[in-house]
Amino acid sequence: MPRTLTEILSSEGKKADTGISSPFLPEAPKSLGETGLSPIFIEDLICKMLLSLGSLTGHELAQRLGLPLVIFGDLLYDLKQRLFLSYQATSGVNDFYYLLTETGRQKALRAREYSNYVGTAPVCFQDYLVSIDRQSIRNEHPGVTELKSAFAGLVLPEAFLEMVGPAVNSGRGMFLYGDPGNGKTEVATRVARCFADTVYIPRTLIVEGQLIQLYDPQCHNPVEAGPEEEKKSDRRWIKIERPAVVVGGEMDIHSLEIGYNTQTKICEASLQLKGNSGVFVIDDFGRQRVSPETMLNRWILPLEKSIDYLTLPSGSKIMVPFNALLVFCSNLDPGRTLDEAFLRRIPYKIRMTDPSEADFITILQDVARQFAIPYDQKCVDYLLKKHFRGIRPMRSCHPRDILQQLVNIALYEKRVPRMTEADLDKAIGLYFLATSSAVTA
Repeated sequence: MPRTLTEILSSEGKKADTGISSPFLPEAPKSLGETGLSPIFIEDLICKMLLSLGSLTGHELAQRLGLPLVIFGDLLYDLKQRLFLSYQATSGVNDFYYLLTETGRQKALRAREYSNYVGTAPVCFQDYLVSIDRQSIRNEHPGVTELKSAFAGLVLPEAFLEMVGPAVNSGRGMFLYGDPGNGKTEVATRVARCFADTVYIPRTLIVEGQLIQLYDPQCHNPVEAGPEEEKKSDRRWIKIERPAVVVGGEMDIHSLEIGYNTQTKICEASLQLKGNSGVFVIDDFGRQRVSPETMLNRWILPLEKSIDYLTLPSGSKIMVPFNALLVFCSNLDPGRTLDEAFLRRIPYKIRMTDPSEADFITILQDVARQFAIPYDQKCVDYLLKKHFRGIRPMRSCHPRDILQQLVNIALYEKRVPRMTEADLDKAIGLYFLATSSAVTA
């Protein structure tokens, strides 16, 4: 008997407590019954594919459906016997080029009135729930080595890693805050690299008869499976790195709901569904098109119970798992913008401070090397004395932005970039507002 989402979440909590983790591999179905899909659904999908693409062999249909030919070969024969399909020609041993008959064309057109979907056969929602349970981000526990590897190239205080480490291992919520330009977004987007595991996700889900496209190339990075894994796995699933979904000021409440295209009659997964088993980053928190209070209220249930409720186009609500490390990035102090109830649900609040002068110089040296600009310590001392000490705070982004100005100046003047007092003065004048000289740390 299939387990409910509540039972799955309960078992996940026990597994996280014991540190037990088992690999997940969606195995290729051995029969149509194992897919959970009705024969009529597969028939309609085949007819729509042939309507869109013309003639296809049985093996080509299998490739597009993501199903072994052996489990739907009888269905193809039955469609032929019922005069929905005809043979155009043979294609190797026991295979044919299939064409729609006029009756089959009418069947495909009727199916398209319900949905224009012609992709891989979908995965049933229950199988997806099992995959979330088996691939929980809380099953993996990155240590110092993993964090240093993930943040390689960034100049960060050792104490910062000691704060981020427990937050990453919690798999729950983290609030990165501090002045702009100190790398909050970069750190947040790199958090997913702390996790070595890859995960499998369905390309498309079917929930209460609704098709939901889950795989999104903008959020998911495919990983090539090994030969044995490829041979055994269900091709309706795709192997990816743990997701890293990053949204900024453009996010609104609607993007957290299931989308629906009225033309294709296909749903698109919500952002938090795409981020399951990975990291979900809300950048520039407080600058979204909805108020911070509205946005925070939307996240209370996912943070508290690790579940969410989404509405299907039919109007029915479904309970879905929320299994992602949620990271808020903001210039705002959470102590001033969040109420106590919400602060309790985000266990880790980490402030990213301005770099020390030594770290600022280290960043300058690294960026100068990247930009092939000869490093001159006297010019750096001049820069710090004239434009920073007691004048304005140092930000981690300043070395990159200032040296980029030197590169652009050199491009304009048709010469190689160099670090001189005159060029640094010009870069500072271009980069900072005239009134910024009055701003002090």
